[in-house]
Amino acid sequence: MTIISNCEVMVSDSTIHDYLKKYFGFDTFKGNQEEIIKNILAGRDTFVLMPTGGGKSLCYQLPAVMGKGTAIVISPLIALMKNQVDAMRNFSTSDDVAHFLNSSLTKAEITRVKKDVLDRETKLLYVAPESLTKEDNIEFLKNIKISFYAVDEAHCISEWGHDFRPEYRRIRPIIDTIGRAPIIALTATATPKVQHDIQKNLGILEAGIFKSSFNRPNLYYEVRSKQDVTKEIIRYIKNNPGKSGIIYCLSRKKVEEIAEVLKVNGIRALPYHAGMDSATRTQNQDRFLMEEVDVIVATIAFGMGIDKPDVRFVIHYDIPKSLEGYYQETGRAGRDGGEGNCIAYYSYNDIMKLEKFMQGKPIAEQEIGKQLLLETVSYAESSVCRRKLLLHYFGEEYPKDNCEACDNCLHPKTQFEGSESVVNVLETILAVKEKFKADHIAHILCGKVTSAVKSYKHNKLEFFGIGEEKDEKYWNMVIRQALIAKFLTKDIENYGLLKVTQKGNEFLNKPGSFMLAEDHDYADTTDEENAFGAKTAAVDEELFSILKDLRKKISKQKEVPPFVIFQDPSLEDMAIQYPITLDELQNISGVGAGKAHRYGKEFVELIKKYVEEKEIIRPLDMVVKSVVNKSGIKVYIIQSIDMKRPLEDIAEVKGLEMGELISEIEAIVNSGTRLNLDYYISAVIEDDRQQEIYSYFREEAESDSLEEAIAELGNDFEEEEIRLIRIKFLSDMGN
Repeated sequence: MTIISNCEVMVSDSTIHDYLKKYFGFDTFKGNQEEIIKNILAGRDTFVLMPTGGGKSLCYQLPAVMGKGTAIVISPLIALMKNQVDAMRNFSTSDDVAHFLNSSLTKAEITRVKKDVLDRETKLLYVAPESLTKEDNIEFLKNIKISFYAVDEAHCISEWGHDFRPEYRRIRPIIDTIGRAPIIALTATATPKVQHDIQKNLGILEAGIFKSSFNRPNLYYEVRSKQDVTKEIIRYIKNNPGKSGIIYCLSRKKVEEIAEVLKVNGIRALPYHAGMDSATRTQNQDRFLMEEVDVIVATIAFGMGIDKPDVRFVIHYDIPKSLEGYYQETGRAGRDGGEGNCIAYYSYNDIMKLEKFMQGKPIAEQEIGKQLLLETVSYAESSVCRRKLLLHYFGEEYPKDNCEACDNCLHPKTQFEGSESVVNVLETILAVKEKFKADHIAHILCGKVTSAVKSYKHNKLEFFGIGEEKDEKYWNMVIRQALIAKFLTKDIENYGLLKVTQKGNEFLNKPGSFMLAEDHDYADTTDEENAFGAKTAAVDEELFSILKDLRKKISKQKEVPPFVIFQDPSLEDMAIQYPITLDELQNISGVGAGKAHRYGKEFVELIKKYVEEKEIIRPLDMVVKSVVNKSGIKVYIIQSIDMKRPLEDIAEVKGLEMGELISEIEAIVNSGTRLNLDYYISAVIEDDRQQEIYSYFREEAESDSLEEAIAELGNDFEEEEIRLIRIKFLSDMGN
């Protein structure tokens, strides 16, 4: 069918270049922009696959300016629309050239937008898919000349895309209702499967297809084990002062936490997530774009279409749910062709959490989600060139053996001959009629009798257990590298069933050398609290002894037991971290602001002198300051005790056992905060019992050990009583 379009313009090359220079100030096009624009101007449907930074926006902005009528740009995010409209107005002498129509506008603003469109002043009208479905908007759009429809972030159409949005599925029927015009679909990330989904759903299977290479040569890719992440991030940013960066987290809570800890460590950072009110979100985005802050900490809600060319690093605190998401988010680094470092922190525990989040969703959606997650696991754990893996995922071949810009290529693992392993994989896949996924094949080879293996009687196969000396992780690695070598292909339509290719059959018939490299084995430390306080070095025994002497001296002066001042674990941590300021001392285990300012001065002066005399190089990560979690349990406990609430009520509200609550209170008091529990203790412990336990800690105890106290006081006292009086004693004497 021939589409008679308001955009159908016969133009010469010189005319297109004149418009490019006049409106956008460029002398030349990037990549295949010119061919795309000509295709649109000729009134043809168009599919554009162009990685972030390739100049997708220009592909519809220029023909919109040149064509008759108004181009309708369907875009998923209000912030993205605003950004695009502002950019377009900067290119023009009139603000009327571009408008957006969405829920953020008042009635008066909507009236103004519609008037400008009807007066033919507006060349680009940005709408959200939700706005497009409103009856009054459909009736309005029926009355204007539409040059073409541009569907931006078109991967949102596909259930196999990383950001599926059901409302995108309704775009084509609405276009048919309003009136057909050429359609241009644009995305930065689409596997062959997602591309087909987009074209099929929009009804543009005959569209002109324009694909750019997914390779971003200036980007450096690295995956790190998820340990001491906060410290590492702060150290990285401080070693790259003034550089612009984005840190992605999966949860809103983690976004807030990381942004706060960056700020208290002197880094100009702001949070961004969908749970914030739109005004604050927009303001934070604008401050990042205007370079008032260096770092934005965000969920995936941030970044779509954000045109900031000089983002120098993208850090993933949490590994993303899919490689499409990872690729798009890392693609925001180095859009100007300059430096772009992409660092992701990975733990398999995070993958397991993501799988749990899928529970309760439709089975088909869970299957898709798991397949996408498996691809992410493969990318993270593999020791193969990361660029080669990424491009292979998007259906592109990277010919070089070493990209020289990823951790795996710069620090390659030792390779070994793997020809026999590859042959075993290929023969097993053929033996099960190419009807099973990678995990199932790995289970057969390592001899693991799962319910699926047993039900299909694959434990009876001659290949069952042929590679039992290796685990399933090894066999998954072999399968992955056979996929990259194109010996295998993965049938995405059927949830990842493995098929042997012609090249694979040729290798089977005449096996040759095939070098393999073992995957990474990342540690599963994800507990940030534990990692944050982990002892990463040996205790300086000489300093530890000197600190104990100082503590003893001060305890005599203050007439309090030594453990009231600082407990042994705190002194040990000082003998590892070497704090030389009161701020740094507060980062030591068991030391809060109260204790630091009450007792800390002599300790940090002693440590500073010791460090200078011994010429000790202190751990760089001591610059990290911790943050009180303002929304956390500790603040609630302190406030509740101030209000004299019974401990049983506090425990019930926070879902704690009484023992757990007392542990929290002990931690608060040990770090230097004074708490007055007299109201509660008086209600539950008789006076004479209070005095006997208190006297023990004041006059007899050599340490604050609970075990020693129980042994000394005998079975007449409950453990809970002793703990409560110990809290009272430490709070009275130490804080």
